[in-house]
Amino acid sequence: MKIRQKSELEFIIVMASLMSLVALAIDALLPAVADISKSIHITNPKNNQLFITMIFLGLGFGQLISGPFSDSFGRKPIIYVGFIVFALASLICVFATSLEMMIVGRLLQGIGLSAPRTISIAMVRDRFSGNYMAKVMSFITVIFILVPVVAPAIGKLMLDLYGWKSIFYSQLIFGFFTMIWVWKRQPETLKLENRKKFKFTLFMEGAKEFLKHKYAVIFTIFSGFITGSFMVYLSASQQIFEEQYNLKEEFPFIFAGLAISIGLATFLNGKLVVKLGMFKLVSVFTVLFTVVPLFYILFFSGETNPSIYILIPFFSLQFFSIGFLFGNTRALAMEPIGHIAGIGAAINGFFSTIMAVPIATFIGSFISVRALPLFIGFFVCGSIALLLIVYLKFSEKKLKLALKTN
Repeated sequence: MKIRQKSELEFIIVMASLMSLVALAIDALLPAVADISKSIHITNPKNNQLFITMIFLGLGFGQLISGPFSDSFGRKPIIYVGFIVFALASLICVFATSLEMMIVGRLLQGIGLSAPRTISIAMVRDRFSGNYMAKVMSFITVIFILVPVVAPAIGKLMLDLYGWKSIFYSQLIFGFFTMIWVWKRQPETLKLENRKKFKFTLFMEGAKEFLKHKYAVIFTIFSGFITGSFMVYLSASQQIFEEQYNLKEEFPFIFAGLAISIGLATFLNGKLVVKLGMFKLVSVFTVLFTVVPLFYILFFSGETNPSIYILIPFFSLQFFSIGFLFGNTRALAMEPIGHIAGIGAAINGFFSTIMAVPIATFIGSFISVRALPLFIGFFVCGSIALLLIVYLKFSEKKLKLALKTN
């Protein structure tokens, strides 16, 4: 029997739920990092960041499998396979007795989660295009952001009541109900006539097609720098707030408050993007993303950490700008490659993530007693992203001039 979805709103909620599995797997674990570290006998606190960076590494590589397969076999079957891998990986994490075993589990979790993360974006591209696609992506991201808002608080509550292993079990329960929802309520978005015959050269052909489109390539690189700098915050936030500022109990609430600034920006983006366009919003907020950390560096480079009441507004402004960048840059990259949405989303996600992991690891290695290296990382990554925007604008003007001359 053909499945019929009742509304576009339900589609948005289902896609957000699929993406939220990733956020839940990352953010709910943050309050438990120190406890897991003690449980599996990690001696170097900097290794705690591997709990975050390894799942991103798995996400990056996993997309190279899930994206092309979904273009051939449909979106939904690959999502189910990805969840099974995620479930098995979660059990590895639960029974881990060493850092190495935990790393394997987190890496496999990322590979499994790459399916719902990548394919949900491909499903949006299957149904929408242009600025309206960016609008839908914005509303999906607003709901998706609610998970990081509440996840650390839920993680802390479960940690206190049942221990850190219960956090992994809760992710499995949420994922199971999401899969049932997708099975019962979400129609397949890739029509049979649009599926590509599976062959081992499918990815290579898709990659060649992807490289033909300047916007897809440039905004993939752009996403890598922005995601990389934000990943540093995700992996080091527990260290900054709990160790540098001694705010262990307050950490989940601070994290939630900062996530709200991203959610607010994403919601506003959904309202503004159809009127102003994706490119203009990305240009404006890339400047803000770069200027905010510059002021922090100028004011606090010669001092110890500023007051928490100063740090939080800087973070809030930074994340407000990120809220306008995440959805729009992904939509700009996907816009010209709707005919290879699965492979395109995979390539975009793979390269941006594989760029982000070493960037985050490198910047994170400097974070010890001060938050300053994080803001230096924001500034450097923002500056490079800004140069990419300038390059696109210059090349467009050059093309228009050439067309007028001819």
